[in-house]
Amino acid sequence: MSFSPKSLAVAGSLAAALAAHATTVQAASGQEKCYGVSLAGQNDCAAGPGTTCAGTSKVDYQGNAWKLVPAGTCTTMALPDGRHGSTEPLTRDMPTG
Repeated sequence: MSFSPKSLAVAGSLAAALAAHATTVQAASGQEKCYGVSLAGQNDCAAGPGTTCAGTSKVDYQGNAWKLVPAGTCTTMALPDGRHGSTEPLTRDMPTG
């Protein structure tokens, strides 16, 4: 069985919409996106450039990778070397090369 590029595009769009809906449901249940707090390979979906989805961050505390955390805890999480989480993407701890 072969699929046309158009069929694959529609299927990809549907999958992305379903993933976004799942994230929205989690966020509505008292959680928020927190950037710069996940360990390498432990981020949740939709990390920044250089990553494709969940588990694709390359370095610990990568600034453009996020994890869902309980609402209100993001910026107060205890992280090494004085780092703090952020509700917006960060430019620190980005992978090289």
